[in-house]
Amino acid sequence: MLRLVVWSANISPPLSPPPRPCVSVYFRDVKRTTREVEGNHPIWNETLIWHLWNRPLQKDSFLQITLRDMGSIKKERFIGLATILLKPLVNKPSKILFMKDLTLLNHSMMPTDCTLTLQVALMTYKDIEKIGDEDHLAIMAQEVARQKRTFPSSAVHKALSPKPQHFQVRVKVFEARQLMGNDIKPVVKVVIGGYQHHTRIKMGNNPFFNEIFFQNFYEVPAKFFDKTILIQVMNSSVMRFNAEIGRFQTDIGFIYNSPGHTLLRKWLGLCQPNEPSSGVRGYLKVTISALGVGDQAPVDQKLTYRADDTDIQIFKSSVVPINMAYLQFFIYCAEDLHLKKHHSVSPMLEVELIGEKLKTHVQMQTESPIWNQILTFRIQLPCLSSYIKFRVLDCPGNKCHDEIGTVSLSLNQISSTGAEIEGMYSGFLPCFGPSFLTLRGGKKAPFRIKEEDATIPNIVKDGLAYRGRVFLELITHIKSHQDVKMKDLSRDVISVEKHQNRQKYGLCVIFLSCTMMPNFKDLIQFEVSIGHYGNKMDLSYKPLVSTTQYSQVIYDGNIYHYVPWYNTKPVVAVTSYWEDVSFRMNCLNLLQFTRDRLKANLDTLKSMRNPRDPALLPQWEKLLRELMEDCKRPLPCMAGQPTATDLDVKRWRLRSLLLQQLVQKAKEAQPRDMVATAEGWLYRLNAVLPEPQMNLPDVMIWLMSREQRVAYAQVPAHTILFSPTGARHSGRFCGKTQTLFLQYPEGEGKKDTLPAQLRVCMWLGNVTDSKDLQLLRQGEVVVSAETYENQAKYKDQWGQQWLQHCPSFSDVMGHKALPREDFKEPHGWHWQGPWTAEPQRRLLLDTDINKSQVLEEVYENQHRDATGAWVPAAIPNTDVNGEPVEARENVKCPQGWHVKKNWAVELNHAVDNEGWEYGVGIPPSGLPQVWNSVEKTYYSCRRRRWARVRYRDHGTLSHEQETLSFLQLSLAEDEEGWEYGVIGSKFRLHPQPQSRFRRRRWHRRLAPNKVKGIAPIFLLEGSLVKPQWARCLLPATLPPEPGPPEPHYYQLFCYIYQARNLMSNHIQTFQAPFIRLVFLNHSQCTQTLKSSAAPTWAQTLIFQHLLLYENPQDTKESPPFVVLELWQRDPQGNESLWGRSMWSPVVWLDVQNRILPPMRWHPLVKGLEEEEGEILASCELILETEVLGERQLPILSVPWKNGIYILPKSIQPTLRKMAIEMLVWGLRNMRQVRSPRLLVECWQESVQTEPIRDFQTNPNFTQSALFLTLYMPTDEAFALPLVLKVVDHQDFGQETVVGQANVDSLQPYFCDPWAEDYMPPRPPMLSVKKYQELLGYLYEKFWFKSSQAEDEHEQEVDWWSKLLWATGDAPQSLKYKYKEYHALKVYDCELEAVPAFQGLQDFCQTFKLYQERPKLDSPVVGEFKGQLRVYPFPENPEAPKPPRQFLPWPKKEDFPQQCLVRVYVVRAVNLQPQDTNGLCDPYVILKLGETKLGNRDKYQPNTLDPIFGVMFEMSCTIPLEKDLEIQLYDFDLFSPDDKIGTTVIDLENRLLSGFGARCGLSKSYCQSGPFRWRDQMPPSLLLEHHAKHKGLPPPLFSPEDDSVFYNGKKFRLQSFELKPPTARFLGPKKERLALYLLHTQGLVPEHVETRTLYSDSQPGIDQGKVQMWVDIFPKKLGPPGPPFNIRPRKPRRYELRCIIWKTAHVDLKENSLSTEKMSDIYVKGWLFGLEKDMQKTDVHYHSLTGEGIFNWRFIFTLDYLAAEQACVLSQKDYIWSLDPTLMKFPARLIIQIWDNNIISADDFLGVLELDLSDMPLPARHAKLCSIRMMDGDPRWPHFLQYKHCSLFKMKNVSGWWPCQVLDGGKWRLSGKVKMTLEILTEKEALIKAAGRGQSEPNQYPTLHPPLRTHTLLMWFRSPIARFIRVFWKRYRFKIIAISVILLIGLLLFNFIYSAPNYLAMSWVKPELRLNAPIQIYTNIINSLNTSNANSSNLTTPHQNLKSTTGRKLKLLQGHINHLRAIFP
Repeated sequence: MLRLVVWSANISPPLSPPPRPCVSVYFRDVKRTTREVEGNHPIWNETLIWHLWNRPLQKDSFLQITLRDMGSIKKERFIGLATILLKPLVNKPSKILFMKDLTLLNHSMMPTDCTLTLQVALMTYKDIEKIGDEDHLAIMAQEVARQKRTFPSSAVHKALSPKPQHFQVRVKVFEARQLMGNDIKPVVKVVIGGYQHHTRIKMGNNPFFNEIFFQNFYEVPAKFFDKTILIQVMNSSVMRFNAEIGRFQTDIGFIYNSPGHTLLRKWLGLCQPNEPSSGVRGYLKVTISALGVGDQAPVDQKLTYRADDTDIQIFKSSVVPINMAYLQFFIYCAEDLHLKKHHSVSPMLEVELIGEKLKTHVQMQTESPIWNQILTFRIQLPCLSSYIKFRVLDCPGNKCHDEIGTVSLSLNQISSTGAEIEGMYSGFLPCFGPSFLTLRGGKKAPFRIKEEDATIPNIVKDGLAYRGRVFLELITHIKSHQDVKMKDLSRDVISVEKHQNRQKYGLCVIFLSCTMMPNFKDLIQFEVSIGHYGNKMDLSYKPLVSTTQYSQVIYDGNIYHYVPWYNTKPVVAVTSYWEDVSFRMNCLNLLQFTRDRLKANLDTLKSMRNPRDPALLPQWEKLLRELMEDCKRPLPCMAGQPTATDLDVKRWRLRSLLLQQLVQKAKEAQPRDMVATAEGWLYRLNAVLPEPQMNLPDVMIWLMSREQRVAYAQVPAHTILFSPTGARHSGRFCGKTQTLFLQYPEGEGKKDTLPAQLRVCMWLGNVTDSKDLQLLRQGEVVVSAETYENQAKYKDQWGQQWLQHCPSFSDVMGHKALPREDFKEPHGWHWQGPWTAEPQRRLLLDTDINKSQVLEEVYENQHRDATGAWVPAAIPNTDVNGEPVEARENVKCPQGWHVKKNWAVELNHAVDNEGWEYGVGIPPSGLPQVWNSVEKTYYSCRRRRWARVRYRDHGTLSHEQETLSFLQLSLAEDEEGWEYGVIGSKFRLHPQPQSRFRRRRWHRRLAPNKVKGIAPIFLLEGSLVKPQWARCLLPATLPPEPGPPEPHYYQLFCYIYQARNLMSNHIQTFQAPFIRLVFLNHSQCTQTLKSSAAPTWAQTLIFQHLLLYENPQDTKESPPFVVLELWQRDPQGNESLWGRSMWSPVVWLDVQNRILPPMRWHPLVKGLEEEEGEILASCELILETEVLGERQLPILSVPWKNGIYILPKSIQPTLRKMAIEMLVWGLRNMRQVRSPRLLVECWQESVQTEPIRDFQTNPNFTQSALFLTLYMPTDEAFALPLVLKVVDHQDFGQETVVGQANVDSLQPYFCDPWAEDYMPPRPPMLSVKKYQELLGYLYEKFWFKSSQAEDEHEQEVDWWSKLLWATGDAPQSLKYKYKEYHALKVYDCELEAVPAFQGLQDFCQTFKLYQERPKLDSPVVGEFKGQLRVYPFPENPEAPKPPRQFLPWPKKEDFPQQCLVRVYVVRAVNLQPQDTNGLCDPYVILKLGETKLGNRDKYQPNTLDPIFGVMFEMSCTIPLEKDLEIQLYDFDLFSPDDKIGTTVIDLENRLLSGFGARCGLSKSYCQSGPFRWRDQMPPSLLLEHHAKHKGLPPPLFSPEDDSVFYNGKKFRLQSFELKPPTARFLGPKKERLALYLLHTQGLVPEHVETRTLYSDSQPGIDQGKVQMWVDIFPKKLGPPGPPFNIRPRKPRRYELRCIIWKTAHVDLKENSLSTEKMSDIYVKGWLFGLEKDMQKTDVHYHSLTGEGIFNWRFIFTLDYLAAEQACVLSQKDYIWSLDPTLMKFPARLIIQIWDNNIISADDFLGVLELDLSDMPLPARHAKLCSIRMMDGDPRWPHFLQYKHCSLFKMKNVSGWWPCQVLDGGKWRLSGKVKMTLEILTEKEALIKAAGRGQSEPNQYPTLHPPLRTHTLLMWFRSPIARFIRVFWKRYRFKIIAISVILLIGLLLFNFIYSAPNYLAMSWVKPELRLNAPIQIYTNIINSLNTSNANSSNLTTPHQNLKSTTGRKLKLLQGHINHLRAIFP
């Protein structure tokens, strides 16, 4: 493994305030981070570890180190970076690299003064064992929360909401390299979450694309993160099925979890998933970003087409190591697959991983299919996905219709990268089972991100209904297995059968209370199920006692309802059969116990907001002590378990190592960053907590009404599982009381309401462990059978014969027939006593039982008789619906009630003076449809309403005791137990006149037999004679144990102080807020306050005499929750719930030991979603003892004031006198305001300004500051917000609040008023004195005029050079020795976001104003500009008063200020596409006040990265026109232009800021030249103004020694300029010195800022960025300097001439007639991006040696930008395109060699690609030319590496280059080509004109046609050659011998023949004159040589007589013939 020890750093110049630096280190794209240490000289001494796995270090491996300041105002501040090459460790693994004072580089890759000391070592595990504890290199631990794991963790962030949000994914494709294939035309297909995008088609193996794709989403975060990104590179020139070259795939969650939510300029290794052995098929360079609201896309300053040095090393540094693994899923079987009633399924299992799906066979018509199949996936490691998804589908007839169930398996939970443990742990590969996975389907849970299981995002939460289980196993292999496709599984199946052994489990649930319910009109019941067991809808399983009795809900006296169980608690018991996984659950529960204790202690720690809280340190020590105690407890060992799987053993080891590490961490922990440290530990524990092999399904509790499932609670089985090993191994709620909040399924129920709060006691375990089951400490289980006897009334006779649709004996709902004689006792039970009749009083309770007053009404009815007179109707007394009721005279007032005023006629609605209303009776009911208040003759009916109110007596019994006494009444002797009513409605004990139906309840008690070893309640499963009778068993009930019941009474004290809103950008104030406190079935309200931003009640709510039927010890361990609800009341009196907070009160069983609980902040949750507020409160529950119970007063003495209980003195906040000073500058952007003033309110105090009289002309306040003293709480936890209100004075004395802002915390504004170095903020000087105006006039008149002539000639550098120097993109070839004099700062953010400039709000801050009663996301209605200071004020009037913080100014004379504004818009990057082609046509519009500049005709066509290079100049008045709006629009020809995005700059802040933001300081003071000084004042005057602003004396310059005296120090020019500068145009020494001094003052330098564009259509989403800057020149300061010229550079036209001389060693493709290999060679060439201008040579036929001679010239024209090293092409994409598209691409020459075929397609022989700006130098000879020339791999030593050059620099190169071809997946040498390359400018090309090929003008050099053997002769020679070859092979030795003899014989014959003639001539000597011909020959030879030498400066290689021109050949041929005649 690789180990890095980070020692220390030195930050220079020192930062102020002191930074909190931390070091981030990347190795192979895995990030490790040190902790934060404060100071400019931090010391970490911290070790970081990377595991190398099976990938050793390469020679190009490196570490990238970044030093950041994490304590800055913005997220983080970059300090410096460095790269360490690890090559020395490869050569010497034992070596330790020690880097002392390693220099860090800045963003521009320039060295800084910051250094870092560290050391790097390569370690083996043996080395680690040797290292002792004393060694300073010992591996130190580190927070895993900071160590981002390489494995994609779940993408759930705390801040993410379950609501849908806007997201954006960007994929930018730069280029591809080394794509496999010959003569390919690649295109990249990008699929983002199902949306497809394509690049343009390119040519070649290294194509350049430079295209960006955007995709917007509006999704729930968890769903969004699960979408995939697929990038495929396809070859467009072949058939689609065979087109894929390679692919890369990941999910969006992986990208979002990467640093900055981005993979920036990463090389992706492309693989083919279907070809395991193919390896990497090429590389693709991309940037992928996934952005949410508020996320910033990283600014990529690098040029896209730059051939930088890192490109050489790219091919090893892909995003993930290409490490392939094979996941084998052994799919055995499934069980309990169930979809609908009476429906048999045909299941098929589908497995999905990273978008790939594999399926099993379909098993027909079975709910327990056996598949026995293997599915194999091939994946990269680490896998770029988070989940494996399983779906079981119903496929009748092999057509998949319905989804039976789904389940997901988190890869994090079944594998480990080793990053969870710091140190030597190496992790493990994915594995699972053999084990069951539970399938779920149907309705889903609502989206809710819980902290409990924050490791599982909601997207993988499946349905709520149990749909069966799948039995499978997962094994991972690194190497491929040959038998993956077919495998006989029979042997494996036998080996896994031991994992399916079943045990009988029992589940028992006691329902203690059910409160906070809405009003259910129907009877309700609860159903408990685990899997299919207990589900009463599923009739295929034997019936169980799984439902409670039916109950009604009654009103609780406030707004909720509850179930009146009181002393009789329902019990359910469910038996089921599951595997024995106790060993697994014991381990999980032990870890859960550790995690819960840590979480509870951490929550307490978090709630202590005050760092000086005395309880803080003891709580920290308690947390450490308990954590060590829990972690030291060993986990149950898995090694000896026969059914433990491989995953069990590996996770056991992982968890054990983590616990050991946490013990060590806790021992070393210091009381610093306590919350962050503990959160890190909790994060690590949560990471290893989930158990993937959870065989037991969750327990579901359903609330049922009308036989429909309404709401549910889901309880994980392991939390209630019993373990005989001990309490810590049992579930945390096993046998304990717990509170469950029911939820509606997704999309059901009313929003923001809870269906119920349920308190239950649950137990789950093996039935053999239930022998001594005693769930509650008191009470006994009573089981009885019940049935209802039903009778109907006919002619005043009751009998069963009159019943219709109802059996004589039935269940409570009247549906099922249950005769008494059919009941049989179950096994293990016997009857106890006879059947008895007794009503179920819970169903008879009066619904008004808890109301304090009830309205009673009776309608008196009359009708007309035959005479027309009104007489009483047939039914004289009815209710409003016409149903008969008791006459009002007979209605008695019930017991406990009284009537103040008797029956009276209701006259307050549409009736006549006697209360009658009239109508016409319509049959059959006889009631009129409409009632009228005026009598008419045809009306036949009339009625009037009598009403009275009865009131509750204030008796001795409370409402609750009355309810209880009614429930406990027993039947009198004369009563038979009949109840009267109608089934489905309410029954009463007493008959009514209209009663037509009655029933009575018969029940018979069962008693258990003495059964050994099992709780009798689990014998109640369906064991009766007939299956349908099983339903007649009454669910068990639990009354208290025999004897008088022992209820316990408590008192609840709730101390409520204050609530506040956390969402400051939303609703600002609470309207008439009050708190409703709910505790079980009791509730109370606080007083209602007036509207406030932070309502403060300071009130105590007391509940007395609370009744709980629980053991006090149970209550103490698990008390009921206190629910605090914050309600608002609008002016109409409507109440709305704002938020809810729930927590457990502190329980005191003995009031003597009580300590007052401190107040803590509790979160207020809105609905079921995110926290949007918090409330400061505390609660305590005190048991009433007998002594205390006699008193009617509260147990505790709580102060009483103004009719409410207030807070006890001991927890009331301490107050201290404080002063608040406020600088009031002005109001901005307030529309329709006449005369506003500012009102400041805090606590009870307020202060206000004078109204602004002339707001439209000057919106500043006349006074400077406000002063306010008040008593404020000293503890920050109690602090109240400051409220700023703007009140407008209107006509007739009206005043309205038009805007409001809240300052939630005053802490940032606290200051020390006595500080010596404090300087009150002052506005800057924006006017100059008269003599300075004169100087300015002369300065402009002479200086700029004189410099004008100098600048007319074109400079070698321009402003764009500055920008490229700053971004580090200036080409190395273009050096400029003075560039350090003209540095420019490029900020990758807005100027306001640069931490050093304090948001440019150092003088005054901007407070956004909102409406007084805003709606959600309300717009800002204005701004207030001002500043705050808060400090203690002496209470003693004689004590000295602190000095004022804001000085009063006599007059704001400089405002409003006339200004000239110059806006330079340089370029935009990554704009959101607006057109269908994925591009846009942007143009710029500027708005400032009423001024609007910009021209839509000057749009940049078809681009997402436009270069504008424009400057706008305008005049304005600040602050009336202060908001500069830069808008980018997309030009559309016909439709209205689309707005791309907007950014707004506050010019007033820039003008007022002390950082000099109005005009950035240039690096040097130039009087002329391209970088002239552009400010209005010279540096000396600027320094004088700056000194005055800081309250310092003016600087004193001394010309004698070039020095200045400033701020008490003397500065010399020599200390800044070590040597006299030689740069041109520099100004005088005084100004240079002043400028150097200004640069040390932290002022804004000359810069370019990068501003993010936003759009209203996607709020908060980055729409692109614009780079620009603004200069502001106040007119009172004089004229400004000349503006910069930032017009875009124009490309320069070049001509590339490429001469193809010859080829060598080219592959031979064809066989000739003589079976010889040969090729017909030709060469093809083109420039990348200019494929249309492709050129070819002629064909060299029948090359037998691979040699071809061409002498052929290619000529290419290109437009080249030298500054960016890129070619520029502007062309229309289609004929119908409106505008051409501008494309930039690298200057790359592509040469291909081909074999010409007449009939079939030509054969590809090889390719050569040369980057003209960085190409290898050619070889001089063909022998020296090798494929290594093209290898960019730096594994060779530097002196052996092949030299590269730029053709643009060398102008001319000639020699041999290699061509290569892809053969068998590898590149090899396939030929060599000899070329001459020459680059000429357009002017040079005109002077030295040349033609293409060998056409005229054929010059520079002249190219002669090559001499090749004629083609026709080949056909004649071919048979002869073949004949010779046949004989040659057999008789070659004889042929040679005969040839030699013949030659000797010929020579001998010639000698004998010639000898006589020779002798005769020598004797005779005749005269011959041969002078003239010899001279001719000599002249010809000489002239030929000279003409050849002078033809060109390019010499033709290996020139000889054969290569001369035809004319000279003919001339020469005649002379040679003449000579041959003379010389034989």
